[in-house]
Amino acid sequence: MLASTEGIVLRLIKYGESSVIATIFTREFGRQSFIINSVRKKKSKTKAGFLQPLFLVDLVTYQKQSREVQRTKEIKNTPVYQNIPFDIVKSTQAVFLAEMLYKTINEEESYPEMFDFIKNALLLFDFMEKNLANFHLYFLYRLTEYLGFFPDTTRQAFENWFDLKKGTVVPYEPSHPLFMNKEVTAYFCTLSTLKFHEIAELKIPRRIRETLLEKLIEYYNLHFEHLGEIKSLKVLQEVFE
Repeated sequence: MLASTEGIVLRLIKYGESSVIATIFTREFGRQSFIINSVRKKKSKTKAGFLQPLFLVDLVTYQKQSREVQRTKEIKNTPVYQNIPFDIVKSTQAVFLAEMLYKTINEEESYPEMFDFIKNALLLFDFMEKNLANFHLYFLYRLTEYLGFFPDTTRQAFENWFDLKKGTVVPYEPSHPLFMNKEVTAYFCTLSTLKFHEIAELKIPRRIRETLLEKLIEYYNLHFEHLGEIKSLKVLQEVFE
């Protein structure tokens, strides 16, 4: 069956001398792997450089349910980012978020609401001009809604702790280590009140940002046993230093 769909590139690995296998989160079919031939040849119309982490694509694919790796008839990078590939802070966050998405999106079925959330968030991020370092925090917070473990932050933030195990703000310090302290919880709850266009106004001290990201990853780990080491995290931390 020949089908058209939008996609978001999650990972790219070399295959043979000139081809690649791309893991792409598609709007119509969920997460799928595609073999894309000859993109590493000099004269190829489609270059592997246009299939970087979180790049948006349109593709025409030969869909066959019994096949683990689908084949593509056409693929093009669209819409084209204006800033993400050329800004070290943005591109590093894109690589980090692509790894997080690769490890958390496993379903081979359509989830258009999550696809549209990710796509729209990336298009807004592409044009953000200030306070770029907080985007990945807000993105990971909002993504939990689509992954099924959206946190409950309805309690008064400045008087409570966020319990990662319970997924809610509690009025006492938990007896286990999986929680955010009062200061970090306050910023975490602030994330819950923001819209995407308000991220640029959010100011978080570097020390708090680092702890908040650490705790968000711990929160994800509680829901994905095989999340493992996030290899791009170290590069992200170095860029922010």
